[in-house]
Amino acid sequence: MMASVPAKLAMTEEAWKIANEPAGKTLAFLRFLLRDFHPRDFTIELWDETRLPAEHAQFSRFTWKICDPAVLKSIFSSSNRQVALAEQYILGEFDIVGDMEAIFPLADHLIEKDWSASELLQVARRLVTLRAAGQNKKGPFAVALRGRPHEKARDRGAIRYHYDVSNDFYALWLDKNMLYSSAYFAHPGEDIDSAQINKLHYICRKLRLKTGERLLDIGCGWGGLMIHAARHCGVRALGITLSPAQLQLARQRIQEAGLSNRCEVRLLDYRDLPEGDTYDKLVSIGMVEHVGESNLATYFAKAYRLLRRGGVFLSSGIARAANRPDSRKSTFTDLYVFPDGELETIGTMVSSAEQAGFEVRDVESLREHYYLTAIQWLKRLEARAREAQQIVGDRTYRIWRLYLAGSAHYFQKAWLNVYQILLVKAEKGQSGLPLRRTDWQL
Repeated sequence: MMASVPAKLAMTEEAWKIANEPAGKTLAFLRFLLRDFHPRDFTIELWDETRLPAEHAQFSRFTWKICDPAVLKSIFSSSNRQVALAEQYILGEFDIVGDMEAIFPLADHLIEKDWSASELLQVARRLVTLRAAGQNKKGPFAVALRGRPHEKARDRGAIRYHYDVSNDFYALWLDKNMLYSSAYFAHPGEDIDSAQINKLHYICRKLRLKTGERLLDIGCGWGGLMIHAARHCGVRALGITLSPAQLQLARQRIQEAGLSNRCEVRLLDYRDLPEGDTYDKLVSIGMVEHVGESNLATYFAKAYRLLRRGGVFLSSGIARAANRPDSRKSTFTDLYVFPDGELETIGTMVSSAEQAGFEVRDVESLREHYYLTAIQWLKRLEARAREAQQIVGDRTYRIWRLYLAGSAHYFQKAWLNVYQILLVKAEKGQSGLPLRRTDWQL
């Protein structure tokens, strides 16, 4: 009589793994989570090299490399799956090899899926079999700001958290003029340097800058727009920022450009600009996102007082779609990228500008341009990953890689938009603007 076959040998290798090993249990849970996710255009690879190929292996867009058995339990035991998922990536508990932008349909599926009561029970039962969370690396730690949101001291801390990461880090992946806002593309394949120059020319044309005019740049970044406007339009420009790192480099670049007699940068909150000063033109690119809804009236009223009669103000900023309500939970971006940043709807921004006294002359969406910009930023950052990691460390590199890829995804889906709003301070009903805008064309 033959000896009985050992139980392990009587089972398939995969069945044994599923029944007895952490990798098998994890793989079974993943199959349950993704059973209605099609097409699954990515490969899954576990810490022991167990692989689940893409549904069509030749079309795998990325590999989701799970490095620790506790990853899924950490994510699905959290009350904020979006933040938990991001944190596991930041910590290196899983990695993405390949197309980072392509992960977001998967992320949306894992974060937003509505579970039935029976599915929730199955999730709970399967989580029990996975290794307990809490064995992961310590952290990461989100920024901790003191004071009430949008108090001046707290705003300084929030701005410095994001923009003072490192000038050298930003220089790796921004264009040569270090412009940290949407470029303006002639065609999708245009390079970022050319598209950013297009943007500078376009803004100057919309403002109709003239030699000798006084230009105020609220949130001037590293000074790229000021330098361009002084060099090409002959204006005298003042820029303000709350970032010491931006201040230092902007002043250096102005000096190197030989424009110190026409350009000045100050470390200054927009609320502290002297009331007696007036300017012919105002511009603010990518600043309104930091203002906060509670301060929008203050922001536009201050701009209105600083602008001469008949002057023009171009405000450009990111807005959330009105059909995408503001999240009640903290997001990855709130905690790790833009603390205290607030994205309002375009309607809210336009209404606040009108209430301050401005006449709205033009509103233009550049959503597709920001998608193309974010994609180029992402690819440039990834191409210099080692240098970035040497400058700011692996965790900060991961935060920015995730943030840029997510931004591209949200712009592509129209959950985010970016608008240029052209405002005028009319004098007795006279805008001083031409009847047509043919002079805007590049």
